[in-house]
Amino acid sequence: MKTKFYIPIIIFTVILSSCGDKNKSIEDIIASNDITEIRKKKLELETNLQEIDTEIKQLEEKIKELDPQHKIPLVTTFKTQEQVFKHYVELQGNVSTNQNVVINAEFSGVLTKIYVKEGQGVTKGQLLAKIDDGGLSMQLSQLQIQTDLAKTTFERQERLWKQKIGSELQYLQAKANYEAQLQATKQLKEQLAKTTVRAPFTGIIDDIITDEGTLVSPGQSALFRIVNLKDMYIETDVPELYITSITTGKNVKVEFPILDKVVDTKVRQAGSFINPANRTFKIQVPITNKANLIKPNLTAKLKINDYTNEKAILIPLSIISENAEGEQYVYTITDKNEDHAKVERVIITTGKTQGDHIEILSGLTSNMEIINEGARSVKEGQEVKILDL
Repeated sequence: MKTKFYIPIIIFTVILSSCGDKNKSIEDIIASNDITEIRKKKLELETNLQEIDTEIKQLEEKIKELDPQHKIPLVTTFKTQEQVFKHYVELQGNVSTNQNVVINAEFSGVLTKIYVKEGQGVTKGQLLAKIDDGGLSMQLSQLQIQTDLAKTTFERQERLWKQKIGSELQYLQAKANYEAQLQATKQLKEQLAKTTVRAPFTGIIDDIITDEGTLVSPGQSALFRIVNLKDMYIETDVPELYITSITTGKNVKVEFPILDKVVDTKVRQAGSFINPANRTFKIQVPITNKANLIKPNLTAKLKINDYTNEKAILIPLSIISENAEGEQYVYTITDKNEDHAKVERVIITTGKTQGDHIEILSGLTSNMEIINEGARSVKEGQEVKILDL
């Protein structure tokens, strides 16, 4: 540590040798009012001062080299590069389907037979249950006989009328009777059809609500719940802020936390109405459900791609600092010599964030070396040592 002790003595000696006796002559030079001499003396002192400053810096460098207690900050760096940046809006929604209905009885009577089980897949039009028709079948058989007779009578009267035999009244009465029988038969068939319960669409019997032998009636008796798990979608509310960036066709990542499943899809429909109560609009996102694991009302997290930059510069949020003027900056590397370099502060303008990284709009370009670890413990102009990790 003797080096440290001798430095002040050396500096003091240099200053005395350059300025000692000359300090007395300054008063004489000033008193002479000779501007040429005064300027000459000033230049001489400035030159001496520069020489002293240079020598001091040389001594300081030597101290750093010899002093074991002098430590150069250690930092890690990375080089910026252009990359694709996608920003996502994160929302939450529930799974829905337009084909999730409760089938009700349309005829009064006893539920005599159920042909399906809960969880069973069914096709559109498949017979699900039978309700006692209360004798409608027999009535239809009798009515059909009457209709056949009315048809025969009408056709006979029609042939006679064409031959100008018989009266017009007989022909019209036969025609009216036949048409009335046809209408009555049609109505009775429609009533009888309500005694058979059929699937309105292809889906799964989610719940058998009423048991066999139960007396059912229209508007009061729910029989089955049937759900189509193929045509599923998620509906959610989106803040009006994103009305221009979240549109039909935008990419969406849908995560189902309970299922540990992620699905890639697109926005199928974006609403045209802003809800004045919460300033949002609705969107629909279709979901494929091949394994039938996704159920109605299941909670989902949506990540919607609302912004993309094909040539973005991204850096970690953790290395950005802010000065008193509110400007953001990072530290870069200059004057690099092997594993040593100088620190330079660069003012930046930032854009959107995604996770722990942020988009840089100005201040940085591709292939610049940025201080990462150690960015909070250095200052501009400081010498640092770069660790090669």
